[in-house]
Amino acid sequence: MTADTVTDLFEENRAVLTGVAYRMLGRVADAEDVVQEAWLRWSAADREDVREPRAFLVRVTTRLAIDRLRHVQSRREAYVGPWLPEPVVTAYGPSAPDTAERAVLADSVSFAVLVVLESLSPPERAVFVLREAFGFPYAEIATTLDRSEAAVRQLAGRARRHVEERKPRYDVDPAVRRDLTERFLAAAGGGDLEELLALLAPDVRLVSDSGGKAKAPRRVIETADKVGRFLFAVAHDPGTTNLEARIVELNGGPALVLTLDGKADTVFQVEAVGGVIQSAYIIRNPDKLAGLTFT
Repeated sequence: MTADTVTDLFEENRAVLTGVAYRMLGRVADAEDVVQEAWLRWSAADREDVREPRAFLVRVTTRLAIDRLRHVQSRREAYVGPWLPEPVVTAYGPSAPDTAERAVLADSVSFAVLVVLESLSPPERAVFVLREAFGFPYAEIATTLDRSEAAVRQLAGRARRHVEERKPRYDVDPAVRRDLTERFLAAAGGGDLEELLALLAPDVRLVSDSGGKAKAPRRVIETADKVGRFLFAVAHDPGTTNLEARIVELNGGPALVLTLDGKADTVFQVEAVGGVIQSAYIIRNPDKLAGLTFT
């Protein structure tokens, strides 16, 4: 292979490799580090024996992500307050896959799923990501993890049951979520507490991630009254009056992003069930928002 061919083959697969690494790790910087290491190994490999570059690259990336995940899990045990994944822009633009594929990719990168994936073992998480998000055959996953196909099928079944049991129920229709996000913004900004409370399910949960580096609750808030009054108070805090609000597609769905001078200060996203907000997520950790910039 020529140097150009080596680079082109890697770039053709970069999006898949980044997608796998991000779903494994939940953090953009960690995913980018893994993909960079995969590039170094690809560029130095004896490629004469590589029959399927994509399979080789996914295998290397997955194994590197498993190693990185084992390292960062201990770091997350000391995390201040609830942990949420780093938000990423997921608007596909003109290269959007078909509707069914897009729905699967969007669900697999949602906050709800990524939080549940944190409770899986690294091999279970790898199998779930490769199989459920990207549809890799069991035989190929077995080669990637250096396990038997039967063992991989067992891991896949266990991981799938675990995710389905723990993942909150929610409507995947982005139009419903966008409508609720817009109505929330109007009610909160307009000072209509009654309308804001009407948008919330009775048992709504609010999860905030600040990493101890910004003002945010360090415990999950539950019930419509408590969540609604907290969000209403935040919306009318004098410190928020100079922030600009915009709706952006993050992690497979619409999210409200509050920015200051083009830089993200807060990300707010909701999950809906039956036309009301069932779960809400707030990210204020500046380290996780540094990659979100707007002009």
